[in-house]
Amino acid sequence: QVQLVESGGGLVQAGGSLRLSCAVSGGAFSTYGMGWFSQAPGKEREFVGAISRSGAFTDYVDHVKGRFTVSRDNAKNTVYLQMNSLKPEDTAVYYCAGARFGRTGSRSDDYDYWGQGTLVTVSS
Repeated sequence: QVQLVESGGGLVQAGGSLRLSCAVSGGAFSTYGMGWFSQAPGKEREFVGAISRSGAFTDYVDHVKGRFTVSRDNAKNTVYLQMNSLKPEDTAVYYCAGARFGRTGSRSDDYDYWGQGTLVTVSS
């Protein structure tokens, strides 16, 4: 059973930083493409960023480019989301997701495994 567990969420002031972690167990982490999604209150889940299985390729939604960075450590079976220059509109539950066969994408349907989410609240 593949399990994804996010951590690192919390309350931060606008302009601050947080690093989210997602630990993956029970599967072949180094073969998975990994993604991060967010879901703000009353809104649909949306794509934030993704990283290829080797870490050589990353992709981001436009409004986080230059502020957020996705990285991974295959030795630790963990993917990270470094969030800098946070804005109140970044407030959301953040989910990590894994895709078999090294796929990545910007749609929820591209991913096979999901974590339970971690809440990020950015105060103004």
